[in-house]
Amino acid sequence: MALLQISEPGQSPDPHQRRIAVGIDLGTTHSLVAAVRHGAAECLPDDDGRVLLPSVIRYLAGGKRQIGYAALGSGSAEDAENTIHSAKRFMGRALADIEHSEKLPYRFIDEPGMLAIDTVQGKKSPVEISAEILATLRQRAEDTFDDDLYGAVITVPAYFDDAQRQATKDAAQLAGINVLRLINEPTAAAIAYGLDNASEGIYAIFDLGGGTFDISILRLTQGVFEVIATGGDSALGGDDYDRALVEWALPQINAPMDSAQAKAALKAAARSAKEALSSSDATVFSVASGSQSVEIPLTKQDFESATAHLSERCMSVVRRALRDAGLTPQEVQGVVMVGGSTRMPQVQRAVAEFFGKPPLVNLNPDEVVALGAAVQANQLAGNDSAGELLLLDVIPLSLGLETMGGLVERIVPRNQTIPVSMAQDFTTYKDGQTALALHVVQGERDLVQDCRSLARFELRGIPPMVAGAARIRVTFTVDADGLLSVSAKEQASGVEARIDVKPTYGLSDDQIATMLQESFTTAESDIKARALAEAKLDADRMLLATQSALEADGELLDASERANIDALMLSLRAIAANSTDAQTIEQATEVLAQGTESFAAARMNHSIQKALSGKRVDAL
Repeated sequence: MALLQISEPGQSPDPHQRRIAVGIDLGTTHSLVAAVRHGAAECLPDDDGRVLLPSVIRYLAGGKRQIGYAALGSGSAEDAENTIHSAKRFMGRALADIEHSEKLPYRFIDEPGMLAIDTVQGKKSPVEISAEILATLRQRAEDTFDDDLYGAVITVPAYFDDAQRQATKDAAQLAGINVLRLINEPTAAAIAYGLDNASEGIYAIFDLGGGTFDISILRLTQGVFEVIATGGDSALGGDDYDRALVEWALPQINAPMDSAQAKAALKAAARSAKEALSSSDATVFSVASGSQSVEIPLTKQDFESATAHLSERCMSVVRRALRDAGLTPQEVQGVVMVGGSTRMPQVQRAVAEFFGKPPLVNLNPDEVVALGAAVQANQLAGNDSAGELLLLDVIPLSLGLETMGGLVERIVPRNQTIPVSMAQDFTTYKDGQTALALHVVQGERDLVQDCRSLARFELRGIPPMVAGAARIRVTFTVDADGLLSVSAKEQASGVEARIDVKPTYGLSDDQIATMLQESFTTAESDIKARALAEAKLDADRMLLATQSALEADGELLDASERANIDALMLSLRAIAANSTDAQTIEQATEVLAQGTESFAAARMNHSIQKALSGKRVDAL
């Protein structure tokens, strides 16, 4: 008699082939690991039944360390230099990129590319610190299932740039985790929310965590999650609300608070007061200063006034994302709140006032990202035979190449669904050119100097041809993790070069937060700058072509004709070098073009005569 293999709905029909795959929310304040068990995603608890793991590590003498709740013990405030909080905010960052670094209790080391922190165990990078947290979550998952982990989907803020995403993948590799995919945190939340609530339509995912803020506009349709637009600020989160509250309290504390221990105590007091005000109208800001304890009455109105500028920063990003999506607030059917910082009443009120409807808060904002990542991991591991979920994520900023004149030619536009591969043909600028330098940039501005440089590489071995004859196809490929590779191939000869863009860590927070804003506010000046650069480029091409013609056939001109062309070239060079008006340069270029028309005709006649010389008409 044959045995029937029975499985739970949505599970692999062969449990022996089931792979252990998890979703990990590597958060600024807390981190979680979740997995699909018994047909549903759930967060995995530690031995004490707690699903949240504080993203904190305390390094101790003798090579020991404490992670999570243990690191938050009574000694952490006195050992603030070695108790690292919010390492996620330092991922892929140089010291110059960290706002208010002097107010943090750590001993920073300004390493090339990415900063490090000096601890009792020596230098520690944010990648190493994050790897410790990830390894703890991996061990929790393996203990839960009593099996090795096949892989994980790890979430990142939507506005993490290439350097930060690569740093996250490096941390996972260091922790011994196979990364199935990196997905954006708001998208992960939408996966969990859409599946749990069978929702369809257009939704906004408002994700305010401890260190980052993301907003994504998604269209949910029968298991398809399409990101229409995304925006965010990688330097805005609950930590900034804490810092603003500390700034409010400092003038009222008549005692020095410059030591590392005092800074840590202030931060802990601010966080405690902030959390208390989420459920009450007044509390006490209590902090120990030396042998004395300072207590300052704090009302909800005081807190909201001190942090109003931060809430406004959130809403300005929301407005920009809606403009990108071409939507009005009324067209959004619901706003999903993600991240512990969305529990603040002023944040929920600001969202409700803007969208004209209360936000959706029926899912735990701390857990929803990890749950969505677990659903995606379960599918990528091949455990979900239904496979009805289709995830369409987007890139946040345009990708392109530098062209002559310092201009940007965008190849992949922002908000393009990924994974994606797009190509464009380019050509050589000079006769006989055998190499092409390619400069890959990211941003929304028209000039290279206003965008972020990602990588440079060269295509060599191009056959010598006249300018414009070569056809070089440049292909940009963005994978499902949002990581970029670029290839260039000369079509006739087949010579090819490529580069995987693994950037040196470090993009300033100002660049991330303001790239899109600048593209709107500087649109008019960018148009003028691009027109000027193009006019100068056309003038340069005209001068180059004329000079080549003179060198080849200058003997066809008499002295006065040569002098006239030389004068026109001299005038165009001077105007192109000194004028800031594109139209003036274009006019001077046209004057030179008209002044060389008779020379061009003479060259053509000469070429024809030379070709026909010594040949009989009947032979032709």
